[in-house]
Amino acid sequence: MQKKSELKTFLVSARKLINKIPKFNSKFSNKIYDNHQKMIILIFRQKMRMTYREIVKFFRFSGLARALLNLKSVPDHSTLVKFHKRMKAPLIDSLLCKKKVKTSAIDGSGFETSHMSYHYANAWNRQDKRRHRSYLKISIAICTDSQYVLSQKIRIGPRNDHIDFENVMKGIRCEYVVADKGYDSKKNRYYVLRNMGAYPHIPYRKTSGKTFERIGVPIKFNKKIYNQRSKVETVFSVIKRKYGSHILSKSFESQKKELLMRLVAYNIDRKIILTFTLVRISPEPV
Repeated sequence: MQKKSELKTFLVSARKLINKIPKFNSKFSNKIYDNHQKMIILIFRQKMRMTYREIVKFFRFSGLARALLNLKSVPDHSTLVKFHKRMKAPLIDSLLCKKKVKTSAIDGSGFETSHMSYHYANAWNRQDKRRHRSYLKISIAICTDSQYVLSQKIRIGPRNDHIDFENVMKGIRCEYVVADKGYDSKKNRYYVLRNMGAYPHIPYRKTSGKTFERIGVPIKFNKKIYNQRSKVETVFSVIKRKYGSHILSKSFESQKKELLMRLVAYNIDRKIILTFTLVRISPEPV
């Protein structure tokens, strides 16, 4: 019963979020299924860790799920595949939680593009050993208070985290930016100070020179604020445990969109958790 209530809450929250995108791509669309319904099904697929055929089967057997999406019939799996290929990645990116926060943390991680891990493929003297480790590299910025994913940048790995710093932090409004030594550079610190109007907390490497503010005062490093950086690793851990650490799609564009929907599903789940927590701790009326 609790599981059923959780899935219902997720679909209701997803329906409110999806209202940001247009319902139809054209006035000449056949109007059988709108973009909202198909997008929610694809995001829900990431939550349930199902294939296209499995998620279609789920909606065919769940009258409640169909009622929540106003579905008179369930789209075929081929319809969902075509919609996934046709939609643009920026459209999904617009569903992320972009708002003003106090502290933002940035870090990167990798997602396997196959069920067989790189270690397994090379550890057992296999004849088809992989010469190069190829995976999906994603850098994200989060709010350390709510642990929402604010922004992202996805590439084919392996790649250095440093090159995506400005792309990920662009458009984020915050007071502090925390990152590990991999992002240590004067360029990144000056970007935070001058472009974002925030204060960087990035530890210096031994070979790194000090960065100064406009008034000539060296940037101070606050250990207490920097310790918030570990929360971005927590977010990666939750995403991989709940939604999987491997991507099913084959092409890079499809992989990118699948991972983006995984981030949206995480934000929806996170919002549900925070809302439930606030309801529980709020004082009862006298």
